[in-house]
Amino acid sequence: MGMSQRYRLLAPVGLLAVGAIALAGCAEGDSSGSGGGSGSGETTVRIAGGITGTEADALNQSFEQFTADTGIKVVYTGDKSFEGNIVTKVSGGDAPDIAIVPQPGLLKTLIGTGEVQKASDAVSSNVDEYWGEDWKSYGTEDGTFYAAPMLANLKGYVWYSPAKFKEWGVEVPKTFDELMTLTQTIQQKTGAAPWCAGFASDAASGWPGTDWIEDMVLRQSGPDVYDQWVANEVKFTDPQIKQAFDAVGEILLNPSYVNAGFGDVKSINSTAFADVAAKVADGSCPMTHQASFLSANFLTVKNAAGETPTIAPDGDVYAFLLPGVKEGELAVEGGGEFVAAFSEDESVQKVVEFMSTPEFADARVKLGGVISANKGADPSLASSEFLTEAMKTLQDPNTTLRFDASDLMPATVGAGSFWKGMVSWIDGTPTDEVLSNIQAGYDN
Repeated sequence: MGMSQRYRLLAPVGLLAVGAIALAGCAEGDSSGSGGGSGSGETTVRIAGGITGTEADALNQSFEQFTADTGIKVVYTGDKSFEGNIVTKVSGGDAPDIAIVPQPGLLKTLIGTGEVQKASDAVSSNVDEYWGEDWKSYGTEDGTFYAAPMLANLKGYVWYSPAKFKEWGVEVPKTFDELMTLTQTIQQKTGAAPWCAGFASDAASGWPGTDWIEDMVLRQSGPDVYDQWVANEVKFTDPQIKQAFDAVGEILLNPSYVNAGFGDVKSINSTAFADVAAKVADGSCPMTHQASFLSANFLTVKNAAGETPTIAPDGDVYAFLLPGVKEGELAVEGGGEFVAAFSEDESVQKVVEFMSTPEFADARVKLGGVISANKGADPSLASSEFLTEAMKTLQDPNTTLRFDASDLMPATVGAGSFWKGMVSWIDGTPTDEVLSNIQAGYDN
């Protein structure tokens, strides 16, 4: 998703949605053989991407029927340092057959190497039919379409325990001020920190903090300022961006408010972003801010009773959208991944085409923990009511949303100085210095 068009989702605070997507992954190798029809033999296509753990296993499983139908074996391998090493590998002649790229800014950098293949007419037609012009624009550079979207997620959720909220006699807040009041109330009732957060993600450490800042820029300053910020017309050193840091700092830099279940403020940097799921599920962390894809992590943890937690309004965990400054005024960001091919091999092109279809989306969605914005996919296959509603929202032709700002910024900033700046900020570097250092990323 490129910088020319961005979208916004205007939604009521009561809308709760969950999706999935993770970060980091890499695998290299050339496809062996050619063609790929049934009986075509030992043809293998290798994919590198930003998905690891159980989600990587599910991604591999998504190709089982495709392999049975075509004879093309697909091998996906994840590496947590994907964002940090993929450009070097491609530039050095060690590109995978296909890469799943989680940031449009990084995709733009890869396209700049000259190694990404133009998307086929079949892929282009699928994206036109099932995704639409906005999504297509993010995989387009200088008028040429290169990469189709794969999965999608909605950001800006606060995960919590409905049972705990009921026990404490508190309700889902409708404004950011109410959220801060809720935070104070929980702290007073429990004598413990109301929030947990984790910024650790290997080479991508710090990205969960960028989501916090992006949400606050949208809520405090609005979509127009958000767009100007993405375009570097509003600088990180602008007072409107500092205002967002100050608001987030009321929670993340307050030792009374973080880091529930893990330690002090600085423990945020040593806590893996996915580990917060277990603490919310077992009740030791009242609230955490995380994207919809945290849903997948709840499938691998246990609640206080030692069972897989249920995601429902009356279940073990649920989520509400981070509220806006004024009730009912809320802009939400989203994210997604893009499928870039580095080979013109027929088998590779068949895999890329399959990944742009509703059939691929259905195969992956029904395995659990993720959603897709592919309009031809079946939202009823999602693994929870939560995910089904999120997917319907993404598929709604009237729904537009702002794409994750750091993913749209040049990689030296969005996946570089911004990530590093968030880590430095949590470690105690003054806000003004952090903002100047992040802005300096544009000079690299």
